[in-house]
Formats: sequence, structure tokens, C-alpha cells
Amino acid sequence: MLKNLFLVAIGGASGSVLRYLVHWIVSKKSISNFPYQTFIVNIIGCLFIGILVGYLAKNNSQNETLKLLLITGFCGGFTTFSAFGLENINMIQNQNYQLAFIYTSLSLILGVLAVSLGIFISK
Repeated sequence: MLKNLFLVAIGGASGSVLRYLVHWIVSKKSISNFPYQTFIVNIIGCLFIGILVGYLAKNNSQNETLKLLLITGFCGGFTTFSAFGLENINMIQNQNYQLAFIYTSLSLILGVLAVSLGIFISK
């Protein structure tokens, strides 16, 4: 159990650091109210988890170490759906309903497509 917690912690810390770096880089370049930082991280995270799941399925792998480190840990630390929810609430509270709708719709549609693409790529 301790080994599993360590794997998730290492993966989660790595994912969180990368999420912060992406957020920081994109923030420096963005001049819009659209939350590109979280949007980009969520789509990349969905693609990556799709690739991992597809790779493990293709190789009939039950590798619990990889699952804990990369899927539970890294992807869990990297993706930011809690920030996604908060940003939508903020847009709604600021009466940016159209922007909230566009952001939610694109995130969900492209996220699901990215997971599918990741699984396809890995096969």
C-alpha cells in the first residue's frame, strides 16, 4: 500500500508541476478572457490518458505500477477539472453565459475526442 501511495504521489506531483508550467507559459501569451490555460491542459491530459489506456489495452498489460504512476498520479495531477468548474462558475457569476457555454462544450467534446484519438494512436 505504501508503494502505491508513493507512485501516485510522485506521478501527481509531476503532473501538478507540469500543469503549473503550462498555465504559466500560456498566461504570458494569452490576452483573452477565455481560460486557455485550463482548456489546453484538459485536452492534453485527455489525449495522454487515452494514449496510456490504449497502450496498456493493446499490450494486455495489467501493469499496476504504470497505472498508478501515470494514470492515477500524473494524469490526476495534470488535469484540472476542478479549476474548470470554478472558472465556469466565475463566468456565470460575471454573466458571461455565452463564453461559459462555449468553454464547457468545447472542453467536453474535444476532451472525449482526444481520449478516443489517444486510444486510436496507441493501437
